[in-house]
Order: sequence, then structure tokens, then C-alpha cells
Amino acid sequence: MKLRLNSLVERWFSQSLARQFLLAGGFVSLVAMLLVGALVTRLIEEAVTRNSAASTALYVDSVIAPLLPDMRRTEALDDAVARALDETLGQGALGDRLISFRIWHRDGTILYADDPDLVGKRFAPSENLQAAFSGEMVAEFDRPEDPESQAEGRSGLPLLEIYNPILQPWSGEVVAVSEFYELATDFERSLNQARIRSWLAVALITSCFFLTLSLIVLRGSRIIDRQRQALKDRVSELSDLLAQNRTLHARVKRASQRAAALNESYLRRIGADLHDGPAQLVAFAALRLDSEALSLAASANKKLSAELSAIKSSLEEAMREIRNICNGLVLPHIEGADLPDMLARVVQAHEQRTGSKVRLKTSNAPRSMSPAAKICIFRFVQEALNNGYRHGGGIRQSVTQSRENGSIIIEVSDGGPGFHPDLIRPESIGLAGLRERVESLGGRFFVESAPGRGTRVRMSLNVEEMEHA
Repeated sequence: MKLRLNSLVERWFSQSLARQFLLAGGFVSLVAMLLVGALVTRLIEEAVTRNSAASTALYVDSVIAPLLPDMRRTEALDDAVARALDETLGQGALGDRLISFRIWHRDGTILYADDPDLVGKRFAPSENLQAAFSGEMVAEFDRPEDPESQAEGRSGLPLLEIYNPILQPWSGEVVAVSEFYELATDFERSLNQARIRSWLAVALITSCFFLTLSLIVLRGSRIIDRQRQALKDRVSELSDLLAQNRTLHARVKRASQRAAALNESYLRRIGADLHDGPAQLVAFAALRLDSEALSLAASANKKLSAELSAIKSSLEEAMREIRNICNGLVLPHIEGADLPDMLARVVQAHEQRTGSKVRLKTSNAPRSMSPAAKICIFRFVQEALNNGYRHGGGIRQSVTQSRENGSIIIEVSDGGPGFHPDLIRPESIGLAGLRERVESLGGRFFVESAPGRGTRVRMSLNVEEMEHA
């Protein structure tokens, strides 16, 4: 049952707004039309019945009242009054209009009736009779069901039942009630015509109202459908553009990874060329300064000896600088190393080069990473440690590795003097180079620093996305 109800609800909401309104609005309009039509018909019937009964009651009262005695003291009508009533009701206009006539006492006794068998009988007062004794004229157009009106009910004729209070002329007190049945053939025809006209009017007004609203809703529904279709087309276009953007983004990432690998290859080649070219030439020049000819000349000339010593010292310094540059350009073989081992290597190399101490902490490291990710992390840690040593004196340097939601988090911090990140000059290539290196692979780069509070450089790299790119 629940599944069927859910199916009906889904089927209902799958319809267009116009169809929903036509179905729901049509049902509501039909119910409203029936209720309003029934109410209007009922009011018209009551009004017509009351007006017709009032005119008949006034006519009957004008004819019958002069024949009645003082009904306040009368318990029964004498023969003279009964004969006068019989003659009046049996002929003339009243004879043609009235089917039956009775006069009631307050206790439910029939004082007079055109049927002699009912005279003197007592019946339980009906609601209509009680209402008439309270001073209200009551009229009903239906088939009589009262015990004393069985003959009228069996006649099958359209009858208008009227209860009219009989008032004492000088006090206005209700002393009796006259009950009579009027033949209502014309009244029934007029009432049916009024009913048909009222139903037609209600149906016409309801139909015009519903059709007007239907046209408005139909127009609005068509506009909504066109806008919905346009929105769907727009969403489809945006989805295609988003898919193309994702494809292009993946291509850019792959290109960045390949560029990072190529850059390292170029740097390795430059380092090798420096080591095999200028470094060897500088070393050869330093050896030539120790030749026998120069040594003999230097021993004879102290000024020349001092110049040769200075030149040799400069060549040795240049040699060390070239070797340091070569060591910085050429990465160690990290292809087969895991992340903790690679971080240990870069930290150890920094400690050997600077003589400072770096704290290393790793946790939840991935088992495998792409070469581009390893190169990015190695260069990030290397450059960040160098910057911390150069600008912060290498105070309390540390490297922390963690993992969060598939991303590798690398954080390099120191306890140096710190700086204002907003005051970094555009021509500063240290932090800018780190940011570009990380963000080119789809990572995120953060710098936290303040004067006197040290510096914290942080990168986040999603290695899983790099593997699928």
C-alpha cells in the first residue's frame, strides 16, 4: 500500500504544472460548484417557499379569521362555525387551492379539520407546530410524513404545507395554529425553473473563473517549461565545459609533472657540465700555480708569491662554490626511495653543508609516489631549509610530514626572527618559486610568519590525484 502511494505521489509530481492545476483545480472547482450550487438552490427554495406561503397564509387568514370565535377560551368549535368553515373551504378560490385544512390547539388537539375523523384527536406537537405557536410561520415543500397527514402523503401531488399562527386581534397572542396544504403544481414548476437557472449561473461563473485561471496557469507553465528547458541546456553546456576543464586541468598537471622532470634533467645536465667543464678548468688552473717555474719565481720574489697565493685561494674558493652549485643542481637518485628516506637524505645533506641540526618527523607516509611529486617535495624541503638557514640562522629548524584526506602535508619551520608575509617584494624568487612549483602540480602553499615568532612554510599535495592525472 505504501509503495503504491509513493508511486502515485511520484507520478503526480512528474506531471507538468498545468496538468496538475487542471486536475486539482478542476476537482476543487467541481466540489465548490456543487457546494455553492446546493447552498444557492437551498436559499432560493427557502425564499420562494416562504414568500409563496406568506401570500397564501395572508389570503387564507383574511378569509378564515372572521369566521372564528375567541380562540383563547374555545376548546372546540360549535356546529355553526364548523359549517361556515366547511362552506368556505369547499367552494370558491380556497376550494381550488387548498387540499386540506386544520386548526390546532396548543396542546396538540385538532379543533377543526376538513376530515371529520380527525376532529378532537390529540397528537404530539411536531417541531413545525411548536414553531408556529411561538409566532413563526412555517412552510415546507415536500411529501408530508406526520401521522395526521397520511392521506395527503398518499395523494402523490406536489403540496406546500403551511403552519400559520392565529393571533388574538387586540393582544397579538397566538391562540391557535391553522395548518393547510396547498396544491403547488405551479409553485413546483417555478421552483424547478429557479433551481435550473441557479445551477446554470453557478456552473457558468465557476467555469469562467476556472477557465480564466487555467489560461493564466497554462501560460505560466509554458514559460516555466521553456525556462526549465533553457536551464537544462545551460546546465548541460556548463557540464560539458566542466568536463573539458577537468580534462584540460589533468593535461596541465601532466604537463607540469613532465616539465618538473625535464627541469630536473636539465639541472642535472647543467650540474654535470659545470663539474666536467669549468670545475675541471679551475682545478687545472690551481694545479698550474704549483708548477716548478712559478714556484722558483715566487721564491725569488715575495710580492709575486703573495699574489700567487691569493690567486690560488680564490681558485679553490671558486672550486668549492662550483661543487656546491653542482651538488644543489643534481638530485640524488630518489626514484626508488620512499618518502621518509628521501626526507632524511635532504635533511642530512643540509646538515652536512651548513653544520646545523634539523629535527625530522614523519608519519603515515605513502608507499609509492610519482617522480614529479618526489621532486616537488625534495626541492620544497631543500629550498625551505636553505631560506631558513640564510634568513633565520638555522635556529630550531624542523621538517614535519603528515597525511590528511589523501594529501601529503610537508611543513618546514624555524625559530628565526620572522617577517611580515605581506611585505615580501615581488622580485623575491625564493618563496615565489616554491609557490609556483607546488601550485603547478595542483598543490597548495602556505606561509605563516610574524616578527619574533619564526617562520612556518607548508605545502599540501594530493598524490592520489597526481597518480590519476
